[in-house]
Amino acid sequence: MEKKPFVPGPRKPNNAANPQQKRGDRNAAAKDPYAINERIRAREVRLVGDNVETGVYPIQQALKIADELGLDLIEISPTAEPPVCKILDYQKFLYQQKKRQKEQKAKATKVVVKEIRFGPQTDDHDYNFKLKHAIRFPQEGAKVKAYVFFKGRSILFKEQGEVLLLRFANDLEEYGKVEQMPLLEGKRMIIMLSPKKK
Repeated sequence: MEKKPFVPGPRKPNNAANPQQKRGDRNAAAKDPYAINERIRAREVRLVGDNVETGVYPIQQALKIADELGLDLIEISPTAEPPVCKILDYQKFLYQQKKRQKEQKAKATKVVVKEIRFGPQTDDHDYNFKLKHAIRFPQEGAKVKAYVFFKGRSILFKEQGEVLLLRFANDLEEYGKVEQMPLLEGKRMIIMLSPKKK
């Protein structure tokens, strides 16, 4: 008797078990940052957003509204009581979230640090000249990194350097707040000041 060769049948799509599975729910296996559609476990949710009437809805009704609009139900605040959900296109929502994070990151990384260097025995004239410059920096939104540089044996004047930096921080108190107290790093004693919020 002749054996017939094995011919595989048509492959079933992954969502065959649940034909009502929505667009955003396809990647259920992948780790999504938000629970969406059927993956929302709450019995009722608070709906917010532009295209719905704000209020508390049973989960089935919220899913039905999302389905009628051809959009996804996204749980944006799972710890609220009841959880807060929005009806949006999930892919569009993720894109907007990424864009917002990118913008925030860009703003956060634009921190300018201006340096002021002192010697352990800086005289008053030199000190006042540098202080006058330093006052401008926090007003422009920049951080100030002031340091005393100890050459050779001048490290013996460590305390003098610390006093100088604390005086500097005190004189700048109106414009900047101390972020890091005087700290000795190798041959430099550093103090960091950040601009005061207006």
